[in-house]
Amino acid sequence: MLRSRTLIVAALAAMTVPLLAAAQASAARPTFENISETFNNTINDFCDVDGLDVDHSGTFTSRLKIQKRHGLDYFLEHVHVSEVFVGNDPDVRVTVETAFLQKDLKITDNLDGTITIISLLTGPSTAYGPNGKAIARDPGQVRFRFVIDDNGTPSNPNDDFELSSEVIKGSTGRSDDYCDAIVPFML
Repeated sequence: MLRSRTLIVAALAAMTVPLLAAAQASAARPTFENISETFNNTINDFCDVDGLDVDHSGTFTSRLKIQKRHGLDYFLEHVHVSEVFVGNDPDVRVTVETAFLQKDLKITDNLDGTITIISLLTGPSTAYGPNGKAIARDPGQVRFRFVIDDNGTPSNPNDDFELSSEVIKGSTGRSDDYCDAIVPFML
């Protein structure tokens, strides 16, 4: 009896291995995109303070993974942003370091030309004063609902545009007011 069970298990295993290999071969491989950009601009009336113009510069880097599931593209993105703010005194700088993950949790084709995406954003952001000490933090996570017009091509995200977005779960962690922390250094 033991020998016949062993032969059946071996036969089933032999039939299953090619099926698993075929399933893995047919699954779409993810694609990756890397983005790295510098920016430099002036923010007029910074934090709604009349007449306060602040120089804002930094770098934005992103590693984006795109994985097809059920004919739709799911995004997973690791982002890092380094920012420098300079106000009236060019020797006084505030820096903000942000690193977060944005991940599509659920995508629904609404079958009316729109797609609904539930997305998670999580990761720390910290503002540092001129002496290098933290003056504000926001380490929480947030969830959004985006409604996207797929422009008639649900499998092509390149021609999509956003119709609406809403926070469906507010920040779960500490959420300091960056304007309250930064503005005194910019005056």
